[in-house]
Amino acid sequence: MKKLLLTLALSGMIGIMAHAQNTNTSTPPTGAATATPAVPEQVNPNAGDFKFVEESHDFGDIPQGTPVTTQFSFTNTGKEPLIIKNCQASCGCTVPSWPKEPILPGKESNIQVTYNAAHAGQFTKSITITSNAKTPTKVIYIRGNVQAKPADQTTPDKQPSIINNTAKPNN
Repeated sequence: MKKLLLTLALSGMIGIMAHAQNTNTSTPPTGAATATPAVPEQVNPNAGDFKFVEESHDFGDIPQGTPVTTQFSFTNTGKEPLIIKNCQASCGCTVPSWPKEPILPGKESNIQVTYNAAHAGQFTKSITITSNAKTPTKVIYIRGNVQAKPADQTTPDKQPSIINNTAKPNN
């Protein structure tokens, strides 16, 4: 009797495991949500588009502690207004500002980028632009080299000397 119960329990477990491994997805279970296949988003051929004068700016050598600013000029080369939704810098030391109003076809505008220059050394920062353009994400770059501020001098330029003391002796 024990063998019969053990055999039934074992065969029941095998049946449950076999059913759990079934990957047949031809019919979803009752009440299950059906997934819709991903349809690639079609690009609007008339959408606005960026044509930048330059996509990268090199500040060269800049003094530490002095913020620097540049502007990235662009033209909307599309047939519809270009709307910039967001500009996100790769670091908090870089602050972009962009036009909030739509840029009409053929019109020019710019994105202003300010770098803090608080830390000495070379830097490369990216600014990601999100818009309704044909290419909805565009990246522009700034780079440069922050020259360290000279250390404050804590010793006098000329050291006092006992030998060259020109003070008159007390009488």
